[in-house]
Amino acid sequence: MNIKRAALINASGKYSKVFLSLFVNAVLARILSAEDYGIVAVITVFSTFFTTFSDMGFGAAIIQNKELTGNDINNIYSFTVYVSVILMLLFSVCSFPIAIFYGDRVYIPLGQLLSIALLFNALNMVPNGILNRNKKFVSIAVRTVVVYIGTAVITVFLAIKGLRYYALAIQAVLTAFFTFVWNYITTKPKFKFKFENKSIKKVIDYSGYQFAFNMVNYFSRNLDNLLTGKFMGKAELGYYNKAYTLMLYPVNNLTGVVSPVLHPILSDYQKQLGIIYGKYTKIVRLLACISIYVTAVCLLASNEIISILYGSRWKESIVCFSWLAIAITPQMINSSAGAIFQAIGNTKLLFINSCINTVITVVAILIGIFVGKNIQVLSMCVAIAYVLHFITAFGMLIKFGFKYKIITFIKNLLPEIFILLAMLISIYFYPSGIIDNILLSCLAKILYLGIVYIIVLLLTKEYRLFLSVFK
Repeated sequence: MNIKRAALINASGKYSKVFLSLFVNAVLARILSAEDYGIVAVITVFSTFFTTFSDMGFGAAIIQNKELTGNDINNIYSFTVYVSVILMLLFSVCSFPIAIFYGDRVYIPLGQLLSIALLFNALNMVPNGILNRNKKFVSIAVRTVVVYIGTAVITVFLAIKGLRYYALAIQAVLTAFFTFVWNYITTKPKFKFKFENKSIKKVIDYSGYQFAFNMVNYFSRNLDNLLTGKFMGKAELGYYNKAYTLMLYPVNNLTGVVSPVLHPILSDYQKQLGIIYGKYTKIVRLLACISIYVTAVCLLASNEIISILYGSRWKESIVCFSWLAIAITPQMINSSAGAIFQAIGNTKLLFINSCINTVITVVAILIGIFVGKNIQVLSMCVAIAYVLHFITAFGMLIKFGFKYKIITFIKNLLPEIFILLAMLISIYFYPSGIIDNILLSCLAKILYLGIVYIIVLLLTKEYRLFLSVFK
């Protein structure tokens, strides 16, 4: 299976979920308040930390190490079962100090509820790694859609019945449970009460740095939510988190079509870096072209997008979303880099890069919260941090991973740089306030940018990247 076919299979499930989630979130945003989302955002940060800890890099290691036997995988799975149960119990207990830290006892029952989701998310790491190792992308795509439809219906029903933030927490629990059941039935890993340590030792060098990267990346991605909820309040966190989540839609659901399949497929060429570099360069150019148009639309039509999707109650998220939209292009390109570090077998370099980027992010978040003291400035600082992430990640990947000259890589991206400048100039010259209707205004801006985009694609001849996808 090649990257194109795998990406198209992944896209079928990914985009089905995207359209469904946009509709479901639009409904929930009109039922639940910003404070409800803020409460769940806070406790999710902590549950995600424990989930990250439970993975320990084994999922990626199972994909990368082609010499692992079925017995080795069963031993690794058995080890993760013990770790998962211990972490579930720890997180359940930790809900008490979390409630004390934020001064709200609601985090106790929420934490104990989400500890169940933590258990099944942790148990799912190895089965999911097996599916990706065996390139079962069709099964993953079908599972994604079926599980989301079932849990979304239940979540909306519970929200209508007045369960507020508990509805979102229950959705997380059901999603984790049904995903694990599906993957377990599909892969059938065997639990052994007494596992063999030798199987763990086979992957510990690779998975160790992957685990370290996951932990550092966790703090980089979640520190803003932790501090915003503490120093600015739940409602402000709700507005910021909504804008941030919306920014991640194109990042996760456009790049997310390609990134999950890069490691399983390109790891077959881990000893042939030239082949990986050639394939990946084309992917970067395509991602850059797509992301530039998406960024332009989000920048120009941020007011319309927030108003249409979430309603008038979420106007405080508009400026946040405008700033965060700047980060869409570097984020979309950069989010695929981790899979390449994995594919070339250099998770150590991935970890070093994540440490550098975490320092950048922490400084940006601290400036936004303690100097700017509002979510708009925080959003601007976070966006700048993600732009710097792109520079450091690709500088290290090209120079130290592939051992190519950075200037050669930049020359390949000159057409994309021209497209980006053309789109930014077109945004500046768009006449504001010419259409009062929100929906018509949004459509007009999308059409206007679409015309400009097509023209610059023809001028740069980068339209051939899109044609190559459909050959």
